[in-house]
Amino acid sequence: MVFLNFFMAACTVQQGHFAGAPHGYFADAKATRVTSGGSVFDVRLRGNLAEAIRINPQYAPRLGPLRAQAAQAMAVVSDCRVKGVLGDQALMIGVLDCASSKDT
Repeated sequence: MVFLNFFMAACTVQQGHFAGAPHGYFADAKATRVTSGGSVFDVRLRGNLAEAIRINPQYAPRLGPLRAQAAQAMAVVSDCRVKGVLGDQALMIGVLDCASSKDT
């Protein structure tokens, strides 16, 4: 039971490429929970980057649809256009273009 609790808590811990930075690149960023297309993401922002961690279980999700859902979640939280999203089915990093979104 203790192992299961530890395992479940690890799902929302800072992960990914930026986890090696002191306390994680997005460690100080507040997570905003967003549902997009049936997937649930915790989205964190820092500078021109957004991190989306998918927190709901899904059987064999395809990256293409998830990438679009994560981009939509990032855009909702940041109010910016998302130029690109890289990652895997669990964690995705998006590059934000806030200057062009403010012009439109």
